[in-house]
Amino acid sequence: MTPETTILILNAVILGLAYLVIYPKSVGSDLNKLLINDVIASLIAITVAGSVYWGSGYQFNLIVTTLDWFWFTFLTYAVLEIPLMLWYLKKYNISLR
Repeated sequence: MTPETTILILNAVILGLAYLVIYPKSVGSDLNKLLINDVIASLIAITVAGSVYWGSGYQFNLIVTTLDWFWFTFLTYAVLEIPLMLWYLKKYNISLR
């Protein structure tokens, strides 16, 4: 398994657990709790990726460019999270206003 695949699976597992298991039980329709928990979940992803790839010098391939572990984890996490967040906001009728 490539390092890129490892990070994508890590991000998908964290987001799946967050949006499908943890948030419905602990966040509900509270936008502030959602935002705080999102920051915590993203920090977990970055911490785990960093514990594996910090100092490795590995360059992650993001199709159009290469990135270090931090930016690859951060950007792929954000791309995977956006549709889940939009779905969650709609499902729980949370307004961003």
